[in-house]
Amino acid sequence: LLKQKASNSKKPIPTGQTDTKKKQPLKAAKSPEVPAVNGNGSVVKAKSTNKMDNGSAKASPPLAKPESKGVTANKNFNDTKSNGKGSKEKKKNGIVVKEKHELKHKRRKAEEHVEQQPKEADIWFDDVDPKDIEAALGPEAAKIARRNLGLETEQSQSVEQVLVKEKAFEGLTRAVAMDCEMVGVGPKGEDSILARVSIVNQFGKCVYDKYVKPTEKVTDYRTAVSGIRPQNLNSGEDFKTVQKEVAEILQGRILVGHALQNDLKVLLLDHPHKKIRDTQRYKPFKQRVKSSRPSLKLLCEKLLNVQVQTAEHCSIQDAQAAMRLYTLEKKKWEAAVKNKANNKNCK
Repeated sequence: LLKQKASNSKKPIPTGQTDTKKKQPLKAAKSPEVPAVNGNGSVVKAKSTNKMDNGSAKASPPLAKPESKGVTANKNFNDTKSNGKGSKEKKKNGIVVKEKHELKHKRRKAEEHVEQQPKEADIWFDDVDPKDIEAALGPEAAKIARRNLGLETEQSQSVEQVLVKEKAFEGLTRAVAMDCEMVGVGPKGEDSILARVSIVNQFGKCVYDKYVKPTEKVTDYRTAVSGIRPQNLNSGEDFKTVQKEVAEILQGRILVGHALQNDLKVLLLDHPHKKIRDTQRYKPFKQRVKSSRPSLKLLCEKLLNVQVQTAEHCSIQDAQAAMRLYTLEKKKWEAAVKNKANNKNCK
């Protein structure tokens, strides 16, 4: 199989490029001993060995059958041979050296450089805007910074993003939403008087928000629900002034809200029925949430996928939620009101 010149017959047999540990596709190790002819014409038996010395493999001389024409050697230009299993064989001075687990090594090295999530102890900035921290270190760091500074959580931020249109008009619009907070008066605090009134425009921007001085002795502040405390009412506005200002804002506008009859009652105001859009009484909303008197919290959870009124109520947020529900169905709602008015005129 190999013809060697007579002058080279006494030279040592070069080590082969096969690795006995991982068999080559030629399967030379399983084939029977192949006789080789030296320069003198005598038959020499080649001996194979399984011993490994410092990663070098000693093998029989290259006496295997020649590869077929369709098989190409898997070598690159750097004299590096790949066995197709993720490791490489490099030829140094005629000796094959195999680099094992090279892919595992690279993967391990890459994992070492994975960014670790910042811990609370690492975030100590006092006067830095959490938005800047988020841009530099990521959302986890910003969340920790907001918690340390006592700012609003990400959940409340996401609620505001849903309910309020960013960079929108901040003045009065054709439709406004109103919500009131009340406190209890009387022997058991069962009767209600106005404590706070908030009005937002069609984009959720607050256009009016005032606390009101009580006209009677408060027996139940209902803080857990209303969020009202004594100091809020002590610095509040006179009821008559608030009533007049609210009436001027509502004049000629569509009034949006949830259970608006209660808000108008404590304000001692009235509003044209055809200009009221009450989210509690809108039939399509009732059908969707399968409730005859759905709460604002339920409507927001089912239709807007946000949670409101999770703790103390905020009249601004409640007004924003009612307005967002209205704008969600504005075209259909207004069309239904128009058709209803046309049917009445026809009769």
